[in-house]
Amino acid sequence: MRLQQALGTRVAEARPLAVGFGLTGLEVVLADGRHLAVKAGETDRGGADGLKLEAFMLGELARLSDLPVPRVHYAARDLLVMDFIENDAGGIGRSVERHAGELIARLHATPREHFGYARDTLIGPLHQPNPKATKWVPFFRDHRLLYMACEAHREGRLPSSLLARIERLAERIEEYLIEPPFPSLLHGDLWAGNVLVRNGRVAAFVDPAIYFGSPEIELAFTTMFGTFGEAFFAVYESLMRLEPGFHELRAGLYNLYPSLVHVRLFGSGYLSGIDRTLTRIGL
Repeated sequence: MRLQQALGTRVAEARPLAVGFGLTGLEVVLADGRHLAVKAGETDRGGADGLKLEAFMLGELARLSDLPVPRVHYAARDLLVMDFIENDAGGIGRSVERHAGELIARLHATPREHFGYARDTLIGPLHQPNPKATKWVPFFRDHRLLYMACEAHREGRLPSSLLARIERLAERIEEYLIEPPFPSLLHGDLWAGNVLVRNGRVAAFVDPAIYFGSPEIELAFTTMFGTFGEAFFAVYESLMRLEPGFHELRAGLYNLYPSLVHVRLFGSGYLSGIDRTLTRIGL
């Protein structure tokens, strides 16, 4: 009933749709012909803004880029309605990787005014602070690496010994990371489940975690679970130059951030990867 009131027309068909983090999902067809995806649920995702914050992030990607994302039809704290993106549930093959390389390179190519964002956002259901900053490496150190490590430790999920090693890395972080030529808009959560595929092309990117940052942190995350591989990077690097040392060193360091996110969400299985990365650089 509430969905019909929000959209101003009758729901003709509805079937379950898999969504994460304790939310209920529906694929619906309305009497007026619209084919929509629905997320609903009372969670603490995004605090007072809830699902409205996910709608905001999708709207910002649509406003500021040509990245394909679903259009939002209705948003409230506990209800998000957007276009259902037709997809064939196919894997990410080489043609998809090449298309994604073009799209993400274009997303990253436009210079933005500062790092951070006009407001805080989310990664998954977790708070992601975005104070405006003029330098990337201190922003990553303070508002990505140390912030997420301290939150994981506070929740009892990151041992004190690992936190101390991350803090030692933070003291030396400028030895390893480099400043990008300008801030870029990032999708922020590019794993395979957030890439919808149709006929060998990217149909849409969903579930963003946006902010202005270094493209390298975005690219690093695509390697963490094998979202994209050589075909993606060949196209991307033909359009956007990567400085030497990214694949060999910096990608692993940047992936400490999503690893800490996963420690908070899914537990200790991700601690060994953090240990290996720190050990590799002698910490």
